[in-house]
Amino acid sequence: MPEDIEGLKSRALSEVAEAADTAQLEQVETRWLGRKGQITTLLRSVGSLPPEERPAFGQNVNRLKAALAEAIAARRQELQAAGKTDAGPGLDVTLPGRLIPRAGGHPLRAAIAEIKRIFIGLGFEVVESPEIEQYRFNFAALNYPPDHPAMDEQMSFFIDDEHLLRTQTTAVQGRVFLERKPPMRICTIGRCFRYEAVDATHGHTFHQVDCFAIDRHITMADLKGTLYQFAREMFGDVEVRFRRDFFPFVEPGADFAVKWKQAGDRWLELGGAGMIHPNVLRMGGIDPEEWTGFAFGMGIERMPMIKHGINDLRLFYENDVRFLEQF
Repeated sequence: MPEDIEGLKSRALSEVAEAADTAQLEQVETRWLGRKGQITTLLRSVGSLPPEERPAFGQNVNRLKAALAEAIAARRQELQAAGKTDAGPGLDVTLPGRLIPRAGGHPLRAAIAEIKRIFIGLGFEVVESPEIEQYRFNFAALNYPPDHPAMDEQMSFFIDDEHLLRTQTTAVQGRVFLERKPPMRICTIGRCFRYEAVDATHGHTFHQVDCFAIDRHITMADLKGTLYQFAREMFGDVEVRFRRDFFPFVEPGADFAVKWKQAGDRWLELGGAGMIHPNVLRMGGIDPEEWTGFAFGMGIERMPMIKHGINDLRLFYENDVRFLEQF
């Protein structure tokens, strides 16, 4: 029996040495060491031998298996070093290409990119601001009175006594005032959070853009001119309305709306605006006798709703491919 194993070893090693590339070597390995290979068959035949022959036979077969595996590994390294690997059937450049479907852009992302482009073109610098905000920046630094409804735990998502999920991107003003001095033109874009009922035009989580400009001799006319220009670039030929409103951080204040033709010429409020309140400037270390400024904030979801005739902002968050593939 040892003589038979030596013969098998000689034949197997010869086949390994004659393998011209890695593909042939794979075939040799399968033929000898595979699940149905000759070495495996020999090991399975141990049980048919007399008990006294089994130990020696098994040891010889295992030595053969180890020697063959070592020879195959060495030959594979030689072939790979020589570049003799199986390259497969090759690439047929005459075959037609496979079209890989391209994902469409999300309408909110597209709106945010367009908003950034417009305001950068108008001279604003885009800055980042945190979603988890300090109470003082979100409310106190914006001239909110202590008993304002927005500061109630039932209206905002408080994390602790000093932190909450920001209710408005306007909170960036106090942070910027700590680091910079006027003149300045700042824009920030991000998510805001409010504890309110969800419907077709309101959500507990929404995106907002907030801009403010501080310089000498800035007036309400500068604010209106900026928002008129934004509306023209964002929506084209659209009617714009300013209406007197109140916000703690501006005086005078106004809401900014455009006419939504897809909703029967209904006015859709985009946000609030006004001249920055002197108290806000003072708390930021800015002299309101020397500097004036305007500020405005707008909900972003409503902008693609107007542009694309979408009547329910909840569609933006449902991940419905039938809706998203339209953009």
